[in-house]
Amino acid sequence: MANKLISEMGLPKWIANVFAARNIMTAKDALSVTEFELMELLDVGFEDVTCAIARISQMVCPPFETALSLLEHRQKYEYLAGHLPTTLKGLDDALCGGIPFGVVTELVGPAGIGKTQFCLKLALLASLPATYGGLDGCVIYIDVESKFSSRRMIEMGSKSFPEVFYHEGMAKEMAGRILVLQPASLAEFTERDGERGANLRNLSLVGRAKGVVGVDDQ
Repeated sequence: MANKLISEMGLPKWIANVFAARNIMTAKDALSVTEFELMELLDVGFEDVTCAIARISQMVCPPFETALSLLEHRQKYEYLAGHLPTTLKGLDDALCGGIPFGVVTELVGPAGIGKTQFCLKLALLASLPATYGGLDGCVIYIDVESKFSSRRMIEMGSKSFPEVFYHEGMAKEMAGRILVLQPASLAEFTERDGERGANLRNLSLVGRAKGVVGVDDQ
């Protein structure tokens, strides 16, 4: 929004032309100086400058919401609220039920503390059948350090949910709902063409109501 052109903001034509003549072309240009500096640069009166700045500010100001509107929105979509239990009682108690839906949760800590293992476990729990406490959903696992281990995930699942993993075809079905992306760069990650883009779109259609996106970057 800072680079929005002043000529597109509905200012009176005469003052928009003055801005352009002084090479003040964008909102950022106009808002980076004081009103008194603008008066000197544009050679116009204080009232004209303040009116122009008010209009520019109004046009580029990011949208806001009141606490009431946020509450009403949450109540409207209450059926989407909830948590993914981690099965770690102390952590689930502290988080009021587990990892909350609909928000970004960041896990931080020094190397070797178990962040990747925790991400693997969340992916496992999200794809687990609902009858066993999971979401029966889909997972997009973004692994920028190539640390994703199918073997480790199977070991965790076999130990924690043997009745599920020893059920014929169940582990394979769950694994099919976990899409692992290992981008080498941001440009590669943002690509949406080809087979990977099709897989992502199909996954989002199947699992838009319940699923997890995990990013393992350290």
